Amino acid sequence: MTAPDVDVLVIGAGVAGLVAADRLTAAGRSVRVLEARDRVGGRTLTVPVPGLDGVVVDQGGQWVGPSQHAVRAELDRFGLDLHPQSTGGAALVLFRGKGRRYTGRIPKLDPLTLADIGQAQLRFDRLARTVDLDEPWRTPRAERLDGETFESWIRRTCRTERGRDFFRVATEAVFATIPSNLSLLHALFYCASGDTLETLISTVGGAQQDRVRGGMGQLAHKLAEHLGAVVRLNEPVRSIVHTEQSVTVVTDQGEHTAARVIVAVPPTLAGRIAYSPALPAMRDQLTQRAPHGGIIKCHAVYSEPFWRAAGLSAEGASDEGPVKVVFDASPPDHGAGIILAFLDGPASLRLGTAPAAERRTAVLTSLARYIGPRALEPIAYLERDWNAEEWTRGCYGAHLPPGAWTQVGAALREPVGRLHWAGTETAVRWCGYIDGAISSGERAATEVLAAAP
Repeated sequence: MTAPDVDVLVIGAGVAGLVAADRLTAAGRSVRVLEARDRVGGRTLTVPVPGLDGVVVDQGGQWVGPSQHAVRAELDRFGLDLHPQSTGGAALVLFRGKGRRYTGRIPKLDPLTLADIGQAQLRFDRLARTVDLDEPWRTPRAERLDGETFESWIRRTCRTERGRDFFRVATEAVFATIPSNLSLLHALFYCASGDTLETLISTVGGAQQDRVRGGMGQLAHKLAEHLGAVVRLNEPVRSIVHTEQSVTVVTDQGEHTAARVIVAVPPTLAGRIAYSPALPAMRDQLTQRAPHGGIIKCHAVYSEPFWRAAGLSAEGASDEGPVKVVFDASPPDHGAGIILAFLDGPASLRLGTAPAAERRTAVLTSLARYIGPRALEPIAYLERDWNAEEWTRGCYGAHLPPGAWTQVGAALREPVGRLHWAGTETAVRWCGYIDGAISSGERAATEVLAAAP
């Protein structure tokens, strides 16, 4: 038998794959990372703003929450500093055509709506605490929870239409899809993996608390620089032949052999690789039932953060689109003002097919509702359609529809012979986030190190 090229091949140079390779090399294993793109970073991507020296925006994942210990440790390791997400001034909620300013964590809605949202959140959090994060399919009443959509739960639990709208907007903001597309069990698992629903939608004390000075994309580049020549770009993997003795991976550039492989790409992309022998039916069914949400991430750049003079933080949410969530993305050490606008779920799919100029106009018109007419005249405009990215096909991550967790969820992390799986979708804590990507890479590396040669 021919000796393998390396001990381990890692497919995907996103954060999960790079972390897995880093931990394996630290343990003395020989590793090669194969990346389809011409860059590292996967769903993280920091780009410069044209015409503004030293100013960048994160077109991919960017935020760090206080309980995201894995990503904080990795950023500390490479000397990457955090700065708080700008929250000075009043936030804005636009519901049913009316705009209301508020400060603090609670939107300024009518008392009946707030009471309705409060009682529904209590019920949701109570259910979420019952979820088995390691094996969600073993959660008490799992089949019942997995047998209905999150939308049906919202309709049954909320007593006001505005209360229902709140949960629908929150779903699009967190999952980048509508609540009828995911199971109640998945919504519960996902929020429990990141503490609570309140944590996921909050800034101060929540998942959007901090940003990386200079951009989150630096993390992947630091990891890749540390790994050196083992990272190979422009090598999309087309097929994997796995036997009891070794694994052969075929890319557009040739063949690679290894004792084991870590597939560190989202389940839906992993399912597009040809396997010989074919994957077990349960694993293959999983890859067919883990679609991504839809996101176009947009940045409007201005000469100054003019909204602050009006007492606005530029953080806002609306029940009407196409832009339902906005944030202040201004750099902490430059005078420019930048607004981050998300086209989530159906809006991203609909406007993704529109001409670029029409999409830009739609976004800027939406921004004017939040921060005034000056929003219509940015000095620069940037966008990233993650749905159209060949090696991503949507963001932020995968969600599971009704029945998937209880029928095929057990295949999510289970190795198939010499094949192991990583990626934020496989994380137990902070699933769908960069923190989850890091822990998934560490877990996959640990599996490989513990496995037989």
